[in-house]
Amino acid sequence: MNEDSQVVVALDIGTTKVCAIAGRKNEFGKLEILGVGKVDSVGVLRGVVSNIEKTVKAISDAVLEAERRSGTKISVVNVGIAGQHIKSLQHRGILTRDNIHNEIGKADIKRLVRDMHKLVLPPGDKIIHVIPQEYIVDNEQGILDPIGMSGIRLEANFHIITGQITASKNIFKCVEKSGLDVASLTLEPIASSAAVLSEEEKEAGVALVDIGGGTTDLAIFHEGIIRHTCVIPFGGNVITKDIKEGCTVMQHQAEQLKVKFGAALAEEVFDNRIITIPGLKGRDPKEISEKNLARIIQARVEEIFDHVFWEIRRSGFERKLIGGIVLTGGGSLLRYIDKLVELHTGMNTRIGIPIEQLAHGYAEEVCSPIYSTAIGLLLKGFEVEQPAPKVIKEAVAVKEEGTPEEVPNAMVAEPVLADGSDKWYESLFKKTKEWFEAEPDAEF
Repeated sequence: MNEDSQVVVALDIGTTKVCAIAGRKNEFGKLEILGVGKVDSVGVLRGVVSNIEKTVKAISDAVLEAERRSGTKISVVNVGIAGQHIKSLQHRGILTRDNIHNEIGKADIKRLVRDMHKLVLPPGDKIIHVIPQEYIVDNEQGILDPIGMSGIRLEANFHIITGQITASKNIFKCVEKSGLDVASLTLEPIASSAAVLSEEEKEAGVALVDIGGGTTDLAIFHEGIIRHTCVIPFGGNVITKDIKEGCTVMQHQAEQLKVKFGAALAEEVFDNRIITIPGLKGRDPKEISEKNLARIIQARVEEIFDHVFWEIRRSGFERKLIGGIVLTGGGSLLRYIDKLVELHTGMNTRIGIPIEQLAHGYAEEVCSPIYSTAIGLLLKGFEVEQPAPKVIKEAVAVKEEGTPEEVPNAMVAEPVLADGSDKWYESLFKKTKEWFEAEPDAEF
């Protein structure tokens, strides 16, 4: 492992779990997982923070566990965002250049992207991602990378993802209350696709379906470009709720039934075992047949994929997805769910496990669809510049107890008192401390 490489941390704030993963890239560009921290999430509802204090505690516990297992101090994280409020739209940007002799450069692309951020959105919405799809230079279409070309008129088709300002603010607030800084905010299905999809699949056309606890995320790729994204407000929790009501059991018992005995396709359950559940307070135990349990699960999974297939049709890429559907997330662990999806949609289906980018020798723990989003956020974290950790407060504490030489030269004034009084030292240190501890302007 390359000891000098940068350590990046991902934080997946989900409906059922909060997960922190620390990792770095080895000399071959593969991902080495240093430590994983996972705790139950109780302050998130359908992908959106619903209780600040509970979410802050879960984040702190997950980060502490990741710190303990990785042996590194965590101060900066890369976070994911999801929820029903996420929307996507297509827009075209046009830039007229003033000189045909100058080549198109990165500055021109940045100007086009900046123009997209000026779009008028519904009240309370903000732009999360602006993703270029293809460029047009002087009416020449289908250009994927225009840098270095000559032309007067530069156009681009953009895929723009928006979300509620309050949802992203609450995520930032929770992370900052946990004593951490946010390096990047990424839409969760985009992160999951980075972890489980190959470049060949993206080129052929594929729909990634990430079935989480509170939401089901969809990302459609074609010709290597992201074409459509959406978040469906149903996930594994509604399946658990159906089992709870259909079998008249407690919530935690319904979750255990789903995880241990659940199947998404009733006709595949041949040995129709009877599952016995202890009764409440001396009451008789309940008996549930495994096939009936599968029928309850199958009905809800089919409903979820009705929504997914409707979104695929709405995107216009229904007939262009040679790669079919890739399932990931905790919900994809249901037995026979890939068979059910194939039967229900007529598209070939596989389960996506986030090991595409991992180096050899990874822990078996992360070899699960549950960690797809977190590992994807980790990969996205390497694409952005990570801010330096804050060490200002420790530096100030040293200066208070130290000598004048420990204060930076720019901050030291020549003494004006000749009587040996130390008051000017105290005044200077007080002002230095106030200057360092002053709160910067908040971004949100």
